Amino acid sequence: MRWLAKFIYFKLLGWKIVGNTNFSKDTIKKSVLIAFPHTSWHDFYIGIMLRKIVGVKTNFVAKKELFKWPFGYYFKAVGGKALDRTSGQNKVQAIAKLYEEADEFRLMLAPEGTRKKVEEWKTGFYYIAKAANVPIIMFTMDFKNKQNKVSEPFYPTDDIEADFKFMKGFFEGVEGKVKENS
Repeated sequence: MRWLAKFIYFKLLGWKIVGNTNFSKDTIKKSVLIAFPHTSWHDFYIGIMLRKIVGVKTNFVAKKELFKWPFGYYFKAVGGKALDRTSGQNKVQAIAKLYEEADEFRLMLAPEGTRKKVEEWKTGFYYIAKAANVPIIMFTMDFKNKQNKVSEPFYPTDDIEADFKFMKGFFEGVEGKVKENS
């Protein structure tokens, strides 16, 4: 399947991977991966192909209802983990616990938390990385330049303002599939 992903990604779609392509399964087994901007459902299959090409298993969390018939098996097979989203749950701690339970866990999140245009990022991914003591790896969903730019691992400090400024700088000038939501 890797050859098929490469063929579609590189040849048919004309995408490229730039930056840190050395975050292989042997070097960083646990991290929070953030993809930006998340503006379209097209981001999903680009991400699925990217992880197949790079050879890194990634995970995502979704509401537990998605893991029932008919799509539950598929979502689990591609790295999904069910999350109880009822009120009163500490989701950051629940997700941090997933890191404790696994030898290898790379959580993929969109910092916007939606495909719609937002003015501010959500902070959950940041606090998950801190609680799990794992780095954040950033990558772009740049449809304008047809590329996924991958960052070096970034360990959050105790200065959220400076950390967000740094991370947002990595994504400067990137356009998503739906330009007006970028």
